Amino acid sequence: MYNLKVDIDPGSGFCFGVVYAIQMAEEILDEHGHLYCLGDIVHNDEEVKRLQKKGLKIIGYDELKNLHNERVLIRAHGEPPSTYELAIKNDLELIDASCPVVLKLQNRIKNAYDREEEIYIYGKHGHAEVVGLLGQTNNRAVVFQDITELDIDSLPKQITLYSQTTKSTDKFYEIKQMLEEAGKEVNANDTICRQVSNRDKELREFANKFDKIVFVSGTKSSNGRVLFNVCKMTNPDTYFISRIEELEKSWFSKNETVGICGATSTPRWLMEEVKGVLLNY
Repeated sequence: MYNLKVDIDPGSGFCFGVVYAIQMAEEILDEHGHLYCLGDIVHNDEEVKRLQKKGLKIIGYDELKNLHNERVLIRAHGEPPSTYELAIKNDLELIDASCPVVLKLQNRIKNAYDREEEIYIYGKHGHAEVVGLLGQTNNRAVVFQDITELDIDSLPKQITLYSQTTKSTDKFYEIKQMLEEAGKEVNANDTICRQVSNRDKELREFANKFDKIVFVSGTKSSNGRVLFNVCKMTNPDTYFISRIEELEKSWFSKNETVGICGATSTPRWLMEEVKGVLLNY
């Protein structure tokens, strides 16, 4: 026996937006036995598989167009207005689990667009949340993942700046400062979710406490990739897994301390399973 001392980070696991979406899905599944969901309900394959066994059916936009008289869950990322318009046309009942933080951001962007402001969104191209944000502007806002994508000299003198809710707060204000130093007047709207952005500091403190770190996350999670790198920079002996089968006994030595943590899309039950395997080494 390796006699490992294993602890799970109390701050890791689903953010409240994901908790809300999954609770809504489970209530419908328990009552009706099936439910459609537009896109993965959460960027974690293991949790998606668990819900699919209960009757959740993941669909894309092409399938949505051909769906009629069914219930469809809108996940925490939110959706553009076109999705709601299609639902009315196809007699679909939308179970809207959009995160309140995302809905607030959508509303602010829509109001800014109605005022004909020049809108720039710091976010990941093609991300579900960003697609929903763009939809508030008839896809006319400019999305950029890095400021190097922008030709700053040709930008309008006045800019309204927003960010995807899961982006780094420090990076957002760094972008604002760079634009202002280039002579732009920036109306910066900080709607970043602190439950997500504050994880950086918390995880650095957590990763420092252990000999080894096991970071559990879905491979599709942007948040997971960012937070894994935070842990890896703090503690080089950090290992990424998405399911318990990926654990390797050779990573560990006798009497070591091991910390388990994850993304805001990582289910608690999966981290508990990882802990169980480690304690049996």
